[in-house]
Order: sequence, then C-alpha cells, then structure tokens
Amino acid sequence: MTPSPEHVDSREDLASFVRSLHGSYVDDGNSWDNGDLGGFLEALTAWIDDADGWYGNAGRELPANGDWNFFARALRAATRYE
Repeated sequence: MTPSPEHVDSREDLASFVRSLHGSYVDDGNSWDNGDLGGFLEALTAWIDDADGWYGNAGRELPANGDWNFFARALRAATRYE
C-alpha cells in the first residue's frame, strides 16, 4: 500500500513514496485509472492545474514555497535517467 503524501517531509521520503507508487503499478497497474504514461501525465497536469481547488476543498492553502523546480527537474530527468 502506498504511504500517505502527508508523510513526505524529505527527499528520501519522496523517493520512498515514488518507489511505493511504482510497486503499486507493478503489482496491480490495471486497477489504476491512469495506467499508461500518457494518461498518467495528463492526470498529473490536470491535478497540478487544479491543485488550489483541491487544497481549498481540503481546507488548506496551496504551499507557496514548494520547490517546483526540483519536481520539474526530477520529472525531466526520469525521461533519460536509468
């Protein structure tokens, strides 16, 4: 089972979280609503675009100081990194 994003407080936690997502996909990717890369990236884009809505509905504020460059670099690097 994938741990909660609420417990991701460090780079190591993020790596563990993504590793767990990958394990979930390997074990039962057919159960994912977005089980192919195109669908996953499209859903990721949609969620990022609407993140302020998600946070608002959850009674929270979108983190203003998130390291967006780090996440963007990680996504880009994953297109080539082995």
